[in-house]
Amino acid sequence: MRTGVFYENFRAEEQLWNTPAARVWMLVFVCLLFTLPLWASKYLLAMACIVGIHVIATLGLNLTTGNAGLISLSHGAFLGVGCYTVAYLGKLGVPFFVTIPVAGALAALLGVIVGLPSLKVKGIYLAIATLAAHFILSFTFREWTSVTGGVQGTTIPRASLFGYQLQGDKDNFYLIFILAFGMGVGARNLGRTYIGRAFIAVRDRDISAEILGVNLLRTKLLAFATGAFYAGVAGGVLGYFYGAIVPDYFALSLSIFYLAAAIVGGLGSVLGSVLGALFMTFVPEALRLLANATAHWFPNAAGLVLPMGQVVFGLLIIVFLVFEPHGLTANWRRVKRYFHLWPFKT
Repeated sequence: MRTGVFYENFRAEEQLWNTPAARVWMLVFVCLLFTLPLWASKYLLAMACIVGIHVIATLGLNLTTGNAGLISLSHGAFLGVGCYTVAYLGKLGVPFFVTIPVAGALAALLGVIVGLPSLKVKGIYLAIATLAAHFILSFTFREWTSVTGGVQGTTIPRASLFGYQLQGDKDNFYLIFILAFGMGVGARNLGRTYIGRAFIAVRDRDISAEILGVNLLRTKLLAFATGAFYAGVAGGVLGYFYGAIVPDYFALSLSIFYLAAAIVGGLGSVLGSVLGALFMTFVPEALRLLANATAHWFPNAAGLVLPMGQVVFGLLIIVFLVFEPHGLTANWRRVKRYFHLWPFKT
């Protein structure tokens, strides 16, 4: 505990932002975040929307894999379920504040089905089982043309609120980040409940957790359902943001992307989900900007640098697993600890 901070009861200690400084900084962050459309460029605003969608999806995978220790390679397919649900219901005239929860609920239901093998297998065997589920859902996206549009894809009607259509990045920004902020607080609160502690107990020692009274069946299926719900919501806002989607977007690489974001940011951490989504979104953008900046001197730079994105992702995962298994969150905590104790040594 940092010096000068005293708690008089457990409720004060369990607060999300349990110091005056933390509450002030969070207020500043929220003010800066929700005024971003007033001063940011179109490029930065579009990137912020993409980051917000990735944050929601990574939060879900972190609950399933980071908190409960259940590896899932079907997370990207759950985004597809949410996206196509929003597209189908939107064409029927259903408003977005109904389609998005329904998209999350349908993805959660499929998450329960996909999570059934977790009752018998774990580790790499569970990963292969979820991989099979991913291919089944991908096949459905391509072949169920009456709902998904097949390989040609489908369009998604604009979200509207009392007759006002959410058009452009500015309107979608508020939809995305209100959901991202709310679901981030929800994920943080979940970790303080019996369910969140049961997730961690199953991750660390599932047999010991069962002996202590944790229902493994309910806990594992709930972990899959919760993660899939977050993915379904992320897929829903993704559809409203892009306005059109094709099945190829929900390839296996998307699931790998979110798994990498959770690992790089820090497993089992809400902050890690945010940092991981930021990092994995801006790495390819940094490579693209580097290629464009050097194109005058090196005309072939784009052809050399841009394909390196996948190589960079792979190297980053290896580096973080070997040298910083707790991800960017651990670095952030070390920086905070340094300033909390400054000028004294840690």
